[in-house]
Amino acid sequence: MLYRLKPYSDTHSLLHSALSTQLKVLLLNQCFYPDVVSTAQHLTDLAVELSNRGHQVTVIASDRGYDNTANRFLPRETWKGINIIRLPSLALGKSSRWRRALNFASFLAACSLQLMVHPRVDVVVALTSPPLISLLGSLFVRLRGGKFFFWVMDLNPDEAIAAGWLQPNSLSALMFARWLNYSLRHSEKVIVLDRFMKQRILEKGVAEDKVVVIAPWSHSDSVTYQPEGRIDFRTEHNLDEKYVVMYSGNHSRCHPLDTLLHAAQRLSDEPNIMFCFVGGGSEQIKVKAFASQHQLKNTVCLPYQPLNKLANSLSAADLHVVVMGDSFTGIVHPCKIYNILAIGSPVLYIGPPVSHVVDLMSQLEPDALICSARHGNVDAVSNYILNQAQFALGRRSPSPSRVASAFSKETLLPHFVELMRSRVDGECRAKPIVSDSGVHTVS
Repeated sequence: MLYRLKPYSDTHSLLHSALSTQLKVLLLNQCFYPDVVSTAQHLTDLAVELSNRGHQVTVIASDRGYDNTANRFLPRETWKGINIIRLPSLALGKSSRWRRALNFASFLAACSLQLMVHPRVDVVVALTSPPLISLLGSLFVRLRGGKFFFWVMDLNPDEAIAAGWLQPNSLSALMFARWLNYSLRHSEKVIVLDRFMKQRILEKGVAEDKVVVIAPWSHSDSVTYQPEGRIDFRTEHNLDEKYVVMYSGNHSRCHPLDTLLHAAQRLSDEPNIMFCFVGGGSEQIKVKAFASQHQLKNTVCLPYQPLNKLANSLSAADLHVVVMGDSFTGIVHPCKIYNILAIGSPVLYIGPPVSHVVDLMSQLEPDALICSARHGNVDAVSNYILNQAQFALGRRSPSPSRVASAFSKETLLPHFVELMRSRVDGECRAKPIVSDSGVHTVS
């Protein structure tokens, strides 16, 4: 369903309506501000927008950094009007599945205890980190009342099965599937990220009118091409005078980097080409091990960049790489593509020929510098990188794609908020919302 915003003129009625429809909102996810992983940033955007509109927002999250568990955050904090409750959990690392499972289980246990004493709210929004956090949200609403919104950032147990962590017909997979279906059935709306994810949800028996596609927006208010930031980042990390090929984001089995790494090995004798892996995740250790084993001096690994430095790091690349595993279409979503489109840099996509990235590629300008390759085609990837590096000098500065505005925070975040309000109270469909960007109503 598409939501069209239109002006509303009666100011006194607007203010009265806005005050009378103030919502108590509870947001559930392992990651939140000041963590820098994608789900933390997007949930933070939603929380700030809701708080700015006058709603009472509480977030339950972990007190540990998602990628670097040595980072500990305050257990209680009020930030920008948002009440943040951060819970302790185990930090056993990500070197094995059982360690990850215990980490997740400890956070879910702490979250369950917190929800037992948490008062009723009007709206609960649960994401998917860790798996089963949505089950807690749906159960809380069933017991206390309110509306439950399921924001599907990735899909489990589908992801665990595709990655080979679970067997499709194992008891664990069947239990996870049942718990997922419970969350889906008892949600007011299921927010998914692309048409492929929507199709997977529909195949689980969810009614089509319950599923809404809202892509994870770019951070267009802070991520734009920064010429000076590009120079600063490249100087800081010894990338001056280099053609920089960058993979920025989560390093996981869902985004296999083998083809890119073998291309880096093949191009190791090209002194002007550098491969920069920025981010974190369970597979980053394999990137470092591959570079060490093959003595690759053209490869550098850097941690996740905070949002206030993200524009600098993304601007520093001459070529961005987006990777999608062949089995993960509709299970995970390439969130990084939107900030790259906002920067306007050339893109190399490695992945299946049918995916959301390919959908976007078909909408780009005819002169957009973008290339698609399949996993394992090291020849195509290395030849493309080499050719681009040779012709990079004198190329015009990047400019945002016209497609980027359709996926900006200014475009998509208000739609998300209006969707929530319209479902909590049917009268809200004709009631105005007062925000910093103006006064609107949903039709």
